[in-house]
Amino acid sequence: MIDHRRKVFSMTLRYIVAALLVIFAVTPFFWVVATSMNPAKSLLGAKLIPDNLTLGNYGDLLNSKSFAFGLWMLNSFKVSFISVFFIVIITCVSAYALSRFRFTGKRGIMVAILILNVFPGILAMIAIYTLMQQLGTFIPGLGLNTHGGLIFIYVAGSMSINTLMVKSYIDTIAVELDESAMIEGATHWQTFWRIVFPVIQPIVVTVGILAFMTTYGDFIIANLLLKGNDKITVMVGIFQFTQQRFDTNWGIVTAGTVLAALPVVALFFSAQKHILGGLTSGAVKS
Repeated sequence: MIDHRRKVFSMTLRYIVAALLVIFAVTPFFWVVATSMNPAKSLLGAKLIPDNLTLGNYGDLLNSKSFAFGLWMLNSFKVSFISVFFIVIITCVSAYALSRFRFTGKRGIMVAILILNVFPGILAMIAIYTLMQQLGTFIPGLGLNTHGGLIFIYVAGSMSINTLMVKSYIDTIAVELDESAMIEGATHWQTFWRIVFPVIQPIVVTVGILAFMTTYGDFIIANLLLKGNDKITVMVGIFQFTQQRFDTNWGIVTAGTVLAALPVVALFFSAQKHILGGLTSGAVKS
């Protein structure tokens, strides 16, 4: 009887803690949504359920001349989709080479990748800015205030940990599949593309989704490299809008925040099974 009461008490305590954590996590989101539908257009006196709900802030957002929200969203999608394409292709090819080929310096490369992941990316901000400033003098399309330069940094920064993750997945695939394809006369590229790549699609989808969420939601690097109003992404645009106005219209700002977050939220909930499957299916070696 005592053991049963202890179990009930333990489960009740866990549910209470879980409920408090959920409330703590979702309250800011609902507060932002409520503010975006608040006609007062201010954070002062905002309520989780405004007295007079309105979508006027969303209309003002889309029709605003000083708030180029549509252009900023297009810039974000452009940068993210192109970055994801190159991240997936380069990551998979690099991971296949590290998993299947033997060459001098292979172990050193993997150790270097692990060491680089120890240091936070914020430490490289000055180096990144200087590098892109100098690179722009030779290749204007990859310099400061260019989408090409931002994509270049995103792709380079996402290579390390993603490469090791995909390599670990490829390591679980029997080498005999590669050898059978080689015996039939297939090249290394044909073996990768026709044999290995279809098998690693779960981790490929995972890498692509995580890369999109990271690049789309990035603010620090985008704010560092992009300055022109026609070049900035949506996260940078929303921030700059709050800094350039003395009387910030928080109704428009929060409406932009909600609309900007919708693609990531929808992508996460629609693909969470793929993310979980991709991260765990390669964990057990077969």
